[in-house]
Amino acid sequence: MSSSSSRNAFEDGKYKTDLLTINSSPRCCKSTPSSSPSPPKQLLVATPVDEGEYPVVMLLHGYLLYNSFYSQLMLHVSSHGFILIAPQLYSIAGPDTMDEIKSTAETIDWLSVGLNHFLPPQVTPNLSKFTLSGHSRGGKTAFAVALKKCGYSSDLKISTLIGIDPVDGTAKGKQTPPPVLTYEPNSFDLDKTPVLVIGSGLGETARNPFFPPCAPPGVNHREFFRECQGPAWHLVAKDYGHCDMLDDDTKGIRGKGSYCLCKNGEARKPMRRFVGGIVVAFLMAYLEGDDSELVKIKDGCHEGVPVEIQELEVIM
Repeated sequence: MSSSSSRNAFEDGKYKTDLLTINSSPRCCKSTPSSSPSPPKQLLVATPVDEGEYPVVMLLHGYLLYNSFYSQLMLHVSSHGFILIAPQLYSIAGPDTMDEIKSTAETIDWLSVGLNHFLPPQVTPNLSKFTLSGHSRGGKTAFAVALKKCGYSSDLKISTLIGIDPVDGTAKGKQTPPPVLTYEPNSFDLDKTPVLVIGSGLGETARNPFFPPCAPPGVNHREFFRECQGPAWHLVAKDYGHCDMLDDDTKGIRGKGSYCLCKNGEARKPMRRFVGGIVVAFLMAYLEGDDSELVKIKDGCHEGVPVEIQELEVIM
């Protein structure tokens, strides 16, 4: 790897971006090219608009959340030269994640045949650099797909894997089927795929006695990282909660719930910038060969980190 970048991953990047919606049925959208295959699920896409070829990152939303709640985070990452794809996996969550795993697998397979039809004509997706990521239950789903749970396989190789405060159920022994965590250290066989796990310091804390913590001990980011093999990174933001990387304005009952059900920090912007910056630094290192930002973060000398890092662990 090289260390030549002058970018600050925690600030907006140099690329102009646009936010697109791709509906799952051409009949729903007059602008959908009639000859282009529609995706299995409705997609929110953040893309650079400058001419070029860009790596692709799929982001899976958390439990009972909407993909639109991640628009500010997606635009931050996209402004550094990445195409972000966020499928709306469901309207009503099922008792297990089987449908989410299937929908994610189908959407990944769709990328190679359909994505380029919906992007600006001067923008080309580079699917040889594909990242699968997810938040909360979506993080668990991302790991499940990468681990080929339920027999999933695809010609599209996952270049890097990211879990943003991933959660595998409500407690150890109460995992959402199919379980991902095995409680065997370094048991995830991901064929040396680089992994990033981001945790929230307040995720393990219940907001009130009537609801459990949003990222309960025993099924959260710590266990996911413990089961990773190298290369793997684990960073935890102190004093910020499980939903603090979402947009400032999340509307509707689910949007209000993201503020009311989880223990939160004082504001969302610092955590959102932290998550976006860590993701950018990780992608720069493992997709572009430029580890300058990641090394500065690891060495504690990056002046732009917007939160206090509570924990930082690396398996090489």
